[in-house]
Amino acid sequence: MEYLYKNSSIILKASDFDLDDTLNCGQAFRWERENNNAEPVYFGFMKNTPLTISQKSDSFIFHDTSEEDFIKIWAEYFDLYTDYGEIKSRLSEDETLAKAISYADGIRILKQDKWEALCSFIFSQNNNIPRIKGIIKRLCEYHNGFPCYSALSGITADDLSYLRAGFRAKYIADCVDKLVGGAVDLDEISKMPIDDARLQLRLIKGVGAKVADCALLFGMYRLECFPEDVWVKKVKAKYYPNGLPDFTEKYAGIAQQYLFHYERNNFR
Repeated sequence: MEYLYKNSSIILKASDFDLDDTLNCGQAFRWERENNNAEPVYFGFMKNTPLTISQKSDSFIFHDTSEEDFIKIWAEYFDLYTDYGEIKSRLSEDETLAKAISYADGIRILKQDKWEALCSFIFSQNNNIPRIKGIIKRLCEYHNGFPCYSALSGITADDLSYLRAGFRAKYIADCVDKLVGGAVDLDEISKMPIDDARLQLRLIKGVGAKVADCALLFGMYRLECFPEDVWVKKVKAKYYPNGLPDFTEKYAGIAQQYLFHYERNNFR
């Protein structure tokens, strides 16, 4: 990884990475594009650490951040240590995946906070991205940042009415109750065999197969997970009625994200 620390910012050269592809593909909800230019600028958070990041071709500027934070937080968060070139080459052996990768070849899986990812994808149920972002924005404004689950101890669905999250509020209340009480332990779940991890997450009311897999993939970097929403189900019915090729299994979550973003933007 080639970078330069200059004027309180990190200047990075990186291939197989694109801000629009990565931050607009439905995996995270606290990033906003700050401009309408061809060269994007985004502002967002990892937990409650803020960042402004911009891109010009294959150069990225992590503005006003320390070298220590870049190494410990942002290089991990953007998965910069992983060779996506090799992964894309492997996945592109499949014709449909090759098309999806070509459409948005700069997608990387973000390594998000476990609790924030779980909470965010509970909010995502039967929802769209602008509304999910609105709910999470109201949560953060109310608590002056994304609250840890212990700060929500004892919360009820009625207490969360300010979120305007509808039926999802009762699921968040149950999730907080189980996390605070120890019935569900996200650190332990992240280490479990994948089927056991899914079952543990599904102890939370409202957490089904898709939300569990999203929490595992985006909050715990379990790349073997393949979350299936309406778009991914369309992809499977159209291109993979007998399932994806076996060779994709190791990187199923990355394959899913390419396919999801491609179908969602090209379904017509």
